[in-house]
Amino acid sequence: QVFLVESGGGLVQPGGSLRLSCAASGFTFSDHYITWVRQAPGKGLEWVSTIYTDSSITHYTDSVKGRFTISRDNAKNTVSLQLNSLKSEDTAVYYCVKDRPWWSQAADGMDSWGKGTLVTVSS
Repeated sequence: QVFLVESGGGLVQPGGSLRLSCAASGFTFSDHYITWVRQAPGKGLEWVSTIYTDSSITHYTDSVKGRFTISRDNAKNTVSLQLNSLKSEDTAVYYCVKDRPWWSQAADGMDSWGKGTLVTVSS
């Protein structure tokens, strides 16, 4: 069974930082892209970032570029999202998602999700 467990969320003031972590199990972690998705209160899901299998390629939504950094450690089956210069607009539940394997061309391979960790940015 696939498990994705997020941690690291909390309450921070604007301009502050948090580091989110995701521990994965139940699949060949190193074969899969890993994605972070967030959901702000009352809004839909928003893709945030994706990291490829060996960390050679990363992608971010425009609103977080330069502020967030995604990384992974395949030996530990973990992925992290460093959130810097946080804004109130970043308030959301952040989900770690098992994305498609590198050899798949599926349009949407995000088939397994964690339960999420809440980030609240407020003064």
